[in-house]
Amino acid sequence: MGNLCSSSGSKLSGGQLSHDTGKGRGHQGSVKYGFSLVKGKANHPMEDYHVAKFISHQGRELGLFAIYDGHLGDSVPAYLQKHLFSNILKESEFWTEPDRAILRAYERTDQLILSHNPDLGRGGSTAVTAILINGQKLWVANVGDSRAVLSRGGQAIQMSIDHEPNMERGSIENRGGFVSNMPGDVARVNGQLAVSRAFGDKNLKTHLRSDPDVTNADIDASTEILILASDGLWKVMTNEEAVNIAIKIRDPQKAAKELATEALNRESKDDISIIVVRFS
Repeated sequence: MGNLCSSSGSKLSGGQLSHDTGKGRGHQGSVKYGFSLVKGKANHPMEDYHVAKFISHQGRELGLFAIYDGHLGDSVPAYLQKHLFSNILKESEFWTEPDRAILRAYERTDQLILSHNPDLGRGGSTAVTAILINGQKLWVANVGDSRAVLSRGGQAIQMSIDHEPNMERGSIENRGGFVSNMPGDVARVNGQLAVSRAFGDKNLKTHLRSDPDVTNADIDASTEILILASDGLWKVMTNEEAVNIAIKIRDPQKAAKELATEALNRESKDDISIIVVRFS
């Protein structure tokens, strides 16, 4: 891969490590990224996984960035970390119709998880993925409530859609499920899951969707940064607040760490995973 820097990210083993951080840059050196992952206050091991790397693929440079926020164990986010991007790039339509290729790969990957073995599909995961083509075109897709936010001219632009049960109540009820705020004060599918779309979750799958929302953007001189993060950040911070903090810090790794620190200061209890990509 020449001088390509990459990190495919790691789970924090057995909850021993509380912090994982790193950085890299693209071939041209103009696009840099940094990431920071902090285990939450829950007494189970870290369930967030990430991908952050540049690869050469069919004569183009691709930046591949993702956050996978698992629930009921880490087997599904670990599977996504290993397979989702390669499944997207295997789709024959990737270069001609990237949105269709991403959609099909997400759904195919979900089917593989569910059919793989009884254990793998029991847990689940959100996903937010970003593919940067030659530093110029960005494709973002998501399932669940991990989020991608782009900053253009200092303005925060949300590139993903939070799939919350109340927002998709009609679809859940049409599939024979229900949305309940009991127990607690968060709307959940069948009183269990706080997102309306996810990978895996075999027991709830008949009431859940796994198709992503896909969006794209051109990266131009006015585009400063992209933030990908799990809801451990977004539960305690608005898009604008996150952009305002990260945009002032030139080093994207330091920016990701600063966002994580601020989320902890605001008493986020969840696993916190953040990738900051700096374009200019």
